[in-house]
Amino acid sequence: MGKCYPTVSEEYQKTVEKCKRKLRGLIAEKNCAPLMLRLAWHSAGTFDVKTRTGGPFGTMKTPEELSHKANTGLDIAVRLLEPIKAQFPTISYADFYQLAGVVAVEVTGGPEVPFHPGREDKPKPPPEGRLPDATKGSDHLRDVFYTMGLCDQDIVALSGGHTLGRCHKERSGFEGPWTTNPLIFDNSYFKELLSGEKEGLIQLPSDKALLTDPVFRPLVEKYAAVEDAFFADYAEAHLKLSELG
Repeated sequence: MGKCYPTVSEEYQKTVEKCKRKLRGLIAEKNCAPLMLRLAWHSAGTFDVKTRTGGPFGTMKTPEELSHKANTGLDIAVRLLEPIKAQFPTISYADFYQLAGVVAVEVTGGPEVPFHPGREDKPKPPPEGRLPDATKGSDHLRDVFYTMGLCDQDIVALSGGHTLGRCHKERSGFEGPWTTNPLIFDNSYFKELLSGEKEGLIQLPSDKALLTDPVFRPLVEKYAAVEDAFFADYAEAHLKLSELG
C-alpha cells in the first residue's frame, strides 16, 4: 500500500512515544479505555469522503462538537486528557486523540494498531449527524460508513470494539455492557451476539443488524470463531478510521 504519510521530525516522534507512555498510565489508572476509544472513533467518524470535511483533526475539544448528541459524555474524556496534553504542547490534538484510541485498545489486550503521526488541527468542527445511530439497521450502518470511505468488513470489525465499555442511559438512552468483561478487548462481543440475549448484557438494534445481514453475518461468525482473524481485521479497520482524510 503506497500510502504517503506526513513527515514529522525525529523529535516529534520521540515526543509521541513519551506521550504514549503517559496515556497508558492514565488509562490504567482511570479504567477509561472505552471512553478514550469512543473519543477517537467519534473524532474520526465524522469524515465525509466526498466533501473531504470532518475527520480526526482535533475539533472534538470545541464546545460545539462536544454538544452534538452523539458525543454526550465525551467532555469527560477531553477533560481527563487535558493534563497530559499540557505536558506535550507540540503534539497536535488531532494526533493526541487518535493516539489515545490506539493506546486504549493496546492496554486492554487488543491488537496493536499502527500509529502514524502528522495530523494537523483544523479549526472548524463538522456538522452534526454524521455518526452512526444505534437504533437503526444495516442500511443506515452502510450509509454512515460508506460516507467515511470504509467497507463492510470494516463495519463488522469496528463493531467488535463494543467488546469494551457499556451503554449509559444518560448518554445514549441504553444501559449496560455488551460483554461480561467490558475492560478486556477480545472477541466476546461476537460470541455474545451469536449466543442470543442474556440478562444484564445489551444488544442494540445496530448490533442485531449484523446477524440479519447476509454479508455481515458470516464475518460475525468468523470473528466469534477465530479471535486472531478479528484482531487482524480490527487493526486494519481502526488504522483506516484513524487516518481518514
